[in-house]
Amino acid sequence: MTLGTLLIYLAVVAVLATLMIVQFFKEKIKNPFVSLVQNFLGALFVFSGAVKVVDPLGTAYKMEQYFAEFESTFSETWFSFIAPVFPFFSEMSIVFSLIMIVLEIVLGVFLLLGSFRKFTTWAFFLIVLFFTFLTGFTYLTGYVPQGVNFFQFSKWSVYVASNMKVTDCGCFGDFLVLEPKISFLKDVFLLIPAVLLLMVHHKMHNLLSQSLHLSVAVGTTMLLLVFALSNYKWNLPLIDFRPFAEGVNVKERKALEEEAKANVAILDWSLKNKNSGDIITLSYEEYMSNYKNYPKEDWETFSQTFSEPSVKETKISEFMISNEDYDDVADELLEQEGYSLWIVIDKVKNQRVVRKVTVSDTTFRKDTVNAFGEIDPSSKKIEKVVSREMEREIYEFDEIYLSLYKEKMLEFSNRSLEEGWRVSTFVGGVTYEQAMFLKNALGAKNSFYVADDILLKTIIRSNPGVVLLKDGKIIKKWHINKLPDFEEVKKKFIN
Repeated sequence: MTLGTLLIYLAVVAVLATLMIVQFFKEKIKNPFVSLVQNFLGALFVFSGAVKVVDPLGTAYKMEQYFAEFESTFSETWFSFIAPVFPFFSEMSIVFSLIMIVLEIVLGVFLLLGSFRKFTTWAFFLIVLFFTFLTGFTYLTGYVPQGVNFFQFSKWSVYVASNMKVTDCGCFGDFLVLEPKISFLKDVFLLIPAVLLLMVHHKMHNLLSQSLHLSVAVGTTMLLLVFALSNYKWNLPLIDFRPFAEGVNVKERKALEEEAKANVAILDWSLKNKNSGDIITLSYEEYMSNYKNYPKEDWETFSQTFSEPSVKETKISEFMISNEDYDDVADELLEQEGYSLWIVIDKVKNQRVVRKVTVSDTTFRKDTVNAFGEIDPSSKKIEKVVSREMEREIYEFDEIYLSLYKEKMLEFSNRSLEEGWRVSTFVGGVTYEQAMFLKNALGAKNSFYVADDILLKTIIRSNPGVVLLKDGKIIKKWHINKLPDFEEVKKKFIN
């Protein structure tokens, strides 16, 4: 679905809602056009919040990206004193996510019903203004070259999509991913009706009594909070819009996306003069016909524009899993025949500490005579073993997390190994050394790998989470709190 198609559907809903109000609540209508705008914006906010409330962690992860970028941006300016607050905000991202999503849907309901009109119109305006700031920041970072701070306006250059640290605003969650420019223009456009409603809020329809409006507000808020919590705290999202959904053949999809990306055509070249810094853009045909006029001594490729791939690129294209040598073993894992299990740990709190450990020093003596009475200079026997204490840097992990894993995951993974499955644990945001410390702390027997934490958060919204595959296809995913007994899994999912 495109944004245009979505807006048409919402416009149809708004027209139908307005006609129904005219039919059944005619005395409540003060201005049909204002009611139409009211219904359209209400339907938009309800829908926007609805596709996010099924996956509140997705919005929280998006907020974490924004907070990290804001911290980096402000730390290099006169406003560096603001930067330390963003890591705290990042820790609270799920709380902000729940508040924003619930508020968005509740405001949408308020607009449809005409509840608390002055408050609603001001809240709507301020939220749209806030969204405009976020989407504008996202889009404008495309003009900020690598190594340049956002506030160094004189060093901005031409727009390059890869310059953006946050690639989309998450306005409609994973249901509809918009290009940053489109998101920004959408929010700028929404400011127009937002200002209009501020000016004419007294002409909005009001369908219920004050007491009923209050009851709707409280009831809707409570139901939404419980539903949102159920979609991340107690179980996986009710609807999975992400590329690693159940039923997706990751192996085949990855191959298709890589092939499509390899076959894209270059549409134009942007070249930068090394001496003057000027940037020119040439079509592919122009460049190929006159490339001798742009020698490498004087010009360098600044950017290229490519045609759209025949298969849309998703996060599956970024599926990279690293072993102890930091070699990518993603294809090897996907080529695994039969059943395999992924245990996904996108983040685990750890700290490096110095601990005293006991080590053993062994002294050997050479024994030049073997059992046959022959001289064997290579043979040796243990002479003595001396224990001593020394300080060593180790990693310690959150005990609550370790207990949760051991209680609900360890037996399941061990039984999977006994069945001959390949069991792989992916750990995000750590080095391989840290992953090995975690493996030892858990007492796990299966293989551990490291990966990008954002990738792992895309795969499953549970930490840890379990993914069952067969021949590279995702069969089932489980939240840690909903992981069934292994025998139940065998009976239900294993053919």
